[in-house]
Amino acid sequence: MRKVKLFIATSLDGYIARENGEIDWLYTDQDYGYHDFLATVDTILMGGRTYRQVLSFGEEWPYVDKQSIIFTKDVSQQSNDEITYVHHDVEAHVSRLKKEKGKDIWLVGGAEINTLLLREGLIDEMWIFKMPVILGSGIPLFYKTPKESWFEIHDIEEFDTGLVKMIYHKKNV
Repeated sequence: MRKVKLFIATSLDGYIARENGEIDWLYTDQDYGYHDFLATVDTILMGGRTYRQVLSFGEEWPYVDKQSIIFTKDVSQQSNDEITYVHHDVEAHVSRLKKEKGKDIWLVGGAEINTLLLREGLIDEMWIFKMPVILGSGIPLFYKTPKESWFEIHDIEEFDTGLVKMIYHKKNV
């Protein structure tokens, strides 16, 4: 079965973006394993706000070689050749994707979709990149989660910039 992998950076205090959605504090000075990770997935999942953030970069859609699925409440968004918009039954859609043949699935974020999939037990791995910055406020990695979830550390790598990569696998309890 395919795995859903959350691959995301956070501040030391657990934020994935500033309150206005800005991610100007993220390091872009080196790869940090991004391209190797990207080669392991053929599907990406993201929420509507994260999708709009990616579009705001002003470039072409960066994931043209991946199946791109955007979860949004905006029913005016209609699927096209590049992107599938899902407006309801998120859990069922992701469960179905996990059973299909293919590479693993990258959960890009943001907080709402992260929380929903965590609550439903659909996140198999978390690749968390801790940036050595405290933002003080912002968008959290997860909103309040109604379900306790346990993960085991699989790998830790420290970079000379102070960034720490931690890979967690879902613990079967």
